[in-house]
Amino acid sequence: MLQKLIYCLMGTVICMVVSAYDTAPAMTAHTHAYKPGIKTIIIDAGHGGRDPGAHGDHSTEKKVCLAIALKLGNQIKTAFPDIKIYYTRMGDTYPEIKARADYANRNKGDLFISIHANAAPKTKQSKFIGYKKETYYTKKGKKKIKHTRKVKNYKITYLDNPTRGTETYIWAADRTSIKGDFVGERIAEDVEESDEFVPDINDPEFKAKSLLWTKRFFNKSMLLATLVQEEIAKYGRQNRGVKQRNEKGIWVLQATAMPSILVETGYITNTKDETWLNSTKGQGEMASAIVKAVKRYLNVGVTTTAQPVSKATTKAQSQKAKA
Repeated sequence: MLQKLIYCLMGTVICMVVSAYDTAPAMTAHTHAYKPGIKTIIIDAGHGGRDPGAHGDHSTEKKVCLAIALKLGNQIKTAFPDIKIYYTRMGDTYPEIKARADYANRNKGDLFISIHANAAPKTKQSKFIGYKKETYYTKKGKKKIKHTRKVKNYKITYLDNPTRGTETYIWAADRTSIKGDFVGERIAEDVEESDEFVPDINDPEFKAKSLLWTKRFFNKSMLLATLVQEEIAKYGRQNRGVKQRNEKGIWVLQATAMPSILVETGYITNTKDETWLNSTKGQGEMASAIVKAVKRYLNVGVTTTAQPVSKATTKAQSQKAKA
């Protein structure tokens, strides 16, 4: 009798556990139940010094990037007094691309935010305005004969490219193994500094661990990039979404051993965007959107309304190579 009672009680407990598990609220596809710890943020103002970046009608990318980067740093300091801020440049200098990533890794950044401005070529327009005479020559033996003919005449004009808006880039998911090499080096350095056993970075088990961390960094990069896009859209900006880059030239995304994003703040080749990028209001809005995104990133159980992420091996109609 006692044995039957025990079995009965055990069955009741199991049913209660299963029932509780089945009725537990499920996370949505874009809910992240972790709280990223952030002690250090690296802010990278793109280009600088001898490299002006893209050109607008009256400004350069390097100046716009620096202005936004400095405003961003000040706003982060106000919002998060305990977080350390490091800048890859604070003036009109040009740190080499590799040096920027090395600087971020050396200072053990928990987030890397690179500020850039996008560019697209002007659109060419041809308008028929009539006919004109054209001179041409033919040869008959040694004699040069002059002729004229009527040809169509066009007026060529170059118009402002209508492409505008903000987009944020992250390192492509299918290239995590490349970024994993840099993540592995940082893990090894952290272990060495803690006086623990120094691992062999070529060991398969260690490589697997590095790859796992790299995938986590990809997910966190995706989260932050999505939040930046959501926040900047609230200011009425065109949201061009989150995109993945996999060119080796995007060194600051590839070689930074931390969650990393590159924000293309706007199209400096578009008149409206250039005006916004050079205004105190526009620079403040861009910085504020990133700070608000970081605040949401730090919250537990962040829910996003992420849009589909597109792969971009090259920037459509871009006038320049990106750092």
